Amino acid sequence: MQDSAPLPQHILRIADLPQRKPTRVTLTPTPEEMRAVASDLGLDGLRKLRFEAELSPMGKTDWQLKGTLGATVVQPCVVTLEPVTTRIDTGIELTYLADLPEIEGEEVEMPEDESIERLPAAIDIAEVMIESLALNIPLYPRAEGTDLVEMQVTEPGKKAMTDEDAKPFAGLAALRDKLGGDSGENS
Repeated sequence: MQDSAPLPQHILRIADLPQRKPTRVTLTPTPEEMRAVASDLGLDGLRKLRFEAELSPMGKTDWQLKGTLGATVVQPCVVTLEPVTTRIDTGIELTYLADLPEIEGEEVEMPEDESIERLPAAIDIAEVMIESLALNIPLYPRAEGTDLVEMQVTEPGKKAMTDEDAKPFAGLAALRDKLGGDSGENS
């Protein structure tokens, strides 16, 4: 097994950024870095990865990142295992707040706005790119024209449960119709 390239990094220290104008960044990882990202995300392939971002000050202490992510990913089809190529083009918006309250306790509810994060001392734009890519990769890629396969598994000698068996209310409706039940009106 050969050593793969490290994941790309592009770190911006907040203290070093201009406080009155946006900082623009364009990331286009090298082929070696794209192979490392593909490997990290469990992809068969990754092509044309590009991330354009603008990090702008908001008020005296907060920052906003707006960007666009473009990538072409190759994954195995969940049915046939054939390669499936998917184009991803999406916008990214994150808000970094300096005064975000600490979350305490073992069980914590997720905030409603998932685009708000605590302002770190430095932001790795490449990490934002990789995380955004990971969130936008299809979970169950399917090759064109492929239908899901219905699989029935059970113990030997027993009848397998079908999708129709799993719909109990459809069975009750059929029974009601068979017994000549009313249409929902009570006498």
